[in-house]
Amino acid sequence: MKIMLFATAYNGLCQRVHRELILSGHQLSVELSNNADVMQQAFSNFSPDLVICPFLKHRIPDSIWQYVPCLVLHPGVAGDRGPSSLDWTIVDPVERWGATLLQANHDFDAGAIWATCEFKMRQTSKASLYRNEITQRAAKMIGEAVNKFALNNKNLSAMKLKQLTANDYQWRRLMKQFDRQIDWLRDSSASIVNKINAADSFPGVLDEINGRSVYLFGARYEAIEHADAKPGTLLGQRDEAVCRATKDGAVWIRQMKLAKSPSQSFFKLPAMRVLTTQIKLDQTLPALSSPIQNDIRVEINEQVAYLYFDFYNGAFNSEQCVQLLTQFKIISSQPEINIVVLMGGEDFWSNGIHLHCIEHAKDSAKESWRNINAINDLVESLINCDSVLTIAALRRNAGAGGAIVPLACDYVVARKGVILNPHYQLMGLTGSEYWSYLLPKRVGEKKALKLMRDCLPLLAQEALEINMVDSVFDEDPEVYHQLLVDYCQKLSKSDDYEMLLKSKNALRKKEQRYKKLSTYRSQELKLMRDIFKEPSSHYHLLRHLFVHKIDCGKTPKRLRSHTYSDEETRVEVG
Repeated sequence: MKIMLFATAYNGLCQRVHRELILSGHQLSVELSNNADVMQQAFSNFSPDLVICPFLKHRIPDSIWQYVPCLVLHPGVAGDRGPSSLDWTIVDPVERWGATLLQANHDFDAGAIWATCEFKMRQTSKASLYRNEITQRAAKMIGEAVNKFALNNKNLSAMKLKQLTANDYQWRRLMKQFDRQIDWLRDSSASIVNKINAADSFPGVLDEINGRSVYLFGARYEAIEHADAKPGTLLGQRDEAVCRATKDGAVWIRQMKLAKSPSQSFFKLPAMRVLTTQIKLDQTLPALSSPIQNDIRVEINEQVAYLYFDFYNGAFNSEQCVQLLTQFKIISSQPEINIVVLMGGEDFWSNGIHLHCIEHAKDSAKESWRNINAINDLVESLINCDSVLTIAALRRNAGAGGAIVPLACDYVVARKGVILNPHYQLMGLTGSEYWSYLLPKRVGEKKALKLMRDCLPLLAQEALEINMVDSVFDEDPEVYHQLLVDYCQKLSKSDDYEMLLKSKNALRKKEQRYKKLSTYRSQELKLMRDIFKEPSSHYHLLRHLFVHKIDCGKTPKRLRSHTYSDEETRVEVG
């Protein structure tokens, strides 16, 4: 069938649905505009059999949903209605929640139900629930709904769709900052964490520190005893997160953003950077030890070390790269360890260099250079590691340089449904992380260049077919983890372990004689240096737009099969 995707943004769910439907043999086109006229024009020119909206925050024109079925994904159980479904559910916790695929009509979230499912709620952020539980189930429901529609020859009456009555619905209004407001004297730690979780990653919870209005993100609760510190007091810091006292413990705040002023807009940064460079505290916060706020941690199971690095939104700033490299060197040098598994974070494996920290730096070109060299040092250490075997466990999505870093490991084991974006051009970069060595070695020169040129997402299953990953395990996180542990233990205890270690070291030495690793790095960095040093380069502009969330208003040509009547003069939106 011809299927059109309407979306507010080309997020992880949209990328996954896009690729899965293409692999199922359908012809896809994506439109990201929120302008009704542009949507109508795109629809008319493509003439789809079905419209799917995996992530849509605006209305579909009546002339479209009245003409063909338009399926909208709502992140709530059947009968739930409103724009803040997950927000209210997190602030007022429930044991189970769900996702519903319904057909658009004249009312929001009130059309015929094509599919619905439920899951057990985790105590986590809205963004994490969306990226994991919602995305996993939504992709399955959409795939099944498309198949059902095709099998019924596009006959809606034959599908016997469920339509709820007015009494079955619960409308919940848009959650506003008034509803999210924290009362530090009265709110419990759990309530504060829930409020911040419900606003993560947008819009954040508006609060006040030292008389400055600031949005809070990335909360973690910890039962810290404090000597009668007034709730809301800043207690200390760790990993650039800040700890604040509550009436029954403390909460960690990982990210902050100053509220917009008449003359300046701001963006999210590690909390301590906001406090020290923008709010400019008149106190020095002590470094605290914390098992809860610990971005880098290690778990050891027999001779296997699992290295977790849970950096916010998967971005690696210069300091984090150094810390991760230091930790890797420590555990890989321990004689009792023979396998190190890079686990990534809870929401992303890695998204490469930290564009927000670079944008914030006094000299963005200099910080870009420092950041890319820091992540290159990590990759180089992984490639040259001769003491253990290494495994990249792609539990979550990875992009840009963060999709190349895993290839420095000896084995790459992905979870089904994971999305990889191994390209740099969308940020105006040629890329580094030794991609010109690692990617062709895996997929071949032609395929590597095509991946870089096309700038399209890649499903884990697709990556397996081209040898970019070695194995793909079950999508269920618990099943994946157990299969991963079994895989690692089997490799660790294999009679061939020593032979495998010697073989990889011998191959690296042989490759070095052909072309030194330092040559790949210098060739990549020469191009990157020129881009960084040029103030008018596309990279500096695109980074600024990305960090400040400024939409260019156009759906990229690589995502659409439809055309517009006038590509050059079409009004930009967004």
